[in-house]
Amino acid sequence: MEYRKFGDTYIVRIDRDEEILTQLKVFAEAEGVKLASITGLGAVKDFTVGVFDPGAKVYQSNRFQGVYEIVSLVGTINTMDDAFYCHVHMCAADQQGRAFGGHLNEAVISATCELTVTCLPGRTDRAFSDEVGLNLISF
Repeated sequence: MEYRKFGDTYIVRIDRDEEILTQLKVFAEAEGVKLASITGLGAVKDFTVGVFDPGAKVYQSNRFQGVYEIVSLVGTINTMDDAFYCHVHMCAADQQGRAFGGHLNEAVISATCELTVTCLPGRTDRAFSDEVGLNLISF
């Protein structure tokens, strides 16, 4: 991974065989990023995304392996209990153009991933909601 800062925005390149969420954590902790918006694209070879079932309060995950293009990656960086926390959704398409997506659990890069991380002033934390079953933004 390499990155550069331009004003309040970072351009982050994640390289082949690196995992997106792992690298985001390394980056955010190194740079002291506590609140940011993330967008990205690239190519992955192994990824797991989930869909939250609000009735059962659990994620149902799906793993995909092969040749995929990230058509959309969006999310946030903030904190939970004063530690790094990120919430990312990703959609990737296969060679036939079929797209698969959801809450990102893991994604290993096949070629490259280009992220734009826009830092925001201030801070939000996360707190678990028993009612919803998720870690919600806490202002």
